Amino acid sequence: MEISPYYEKKVECLHCKKNFSTLKVRSKFIKVSETDTDFMPVYAEGDVPAMYYNIFVCEHCGFSFTEDFSRYFAPGTGEEIERQITDKWVQHDFKGERTVFQAIQVYKLALLCANIKKEKHVAKAGLALRVAWFYRSLHNEMQEKRFMAIARDQYMESFSTEDYASTQMSAARIMYMIAELSRRLNDIENATRFFSKVIESQRVGGEAKVVEMAKERWEEIRAHREETNTK
Repeated sequence: MEISPYYEKKVECLHCKKNFSTLKVRSKFIKVSETDTDFMPVYAEGDVPAMYYNIFVCEHCGFSFTEDFSRYFAPGTGEEIERQITDKWVQHDFKGERTVFQAIQVYKLALLCANIKKEKHVAKAGLALRVAWFYRSLHNEMQEKRFMAIARDQYMESFSTEDYASTQMSAARIMYMIAELSRRLNDIENATRFFSKVIESQRVGGEAKVVEMAKERWEEIRAHREETNTK
């Protein structure tokens, strides 16, 4: 019998505490053929884009979240979620296979929930970045840049508040993301400043792979500048 790439996972909603089902992708079906310079995974033709399923959408109250959301709700945020999300919630079923358009929908909903709940900047940056990636796959440059800018600004906030400290993101990777998203947004001044910081971080044992990527991007900027100046 052929094994489905998907399996059903039971999840308890962080907000209303009710249970619901969601699809997840079996790890053996996740094959990334390459990675873009901002870590966007490019899936091989016909492979299942696992990212589409990282958001859990509660069918009861509409609260949408990832495994990275904290269980803590600051005073008043639960009521805000009721007012802004639950009271307006028209029951949707995101339990099945998701298209890229549904992925965009659920990530935007999760980003709204993260803003209301006051999640860490690093978590909000990750959500916005993935929306940008989905728009990139649809060749919608305007929306891609809009969400890249949101992600970059959230990474800047994360860097200044160091709220990434207890996550999988390192300082070098946060700085790299600020630089690379700035480069893609044509904010070359910010890009060069933060690529320099990443490269300097190798003196204190910065991540070798990220430092190498920063050097490559730095070279690309330098080459582009020289090319522009000689025209």
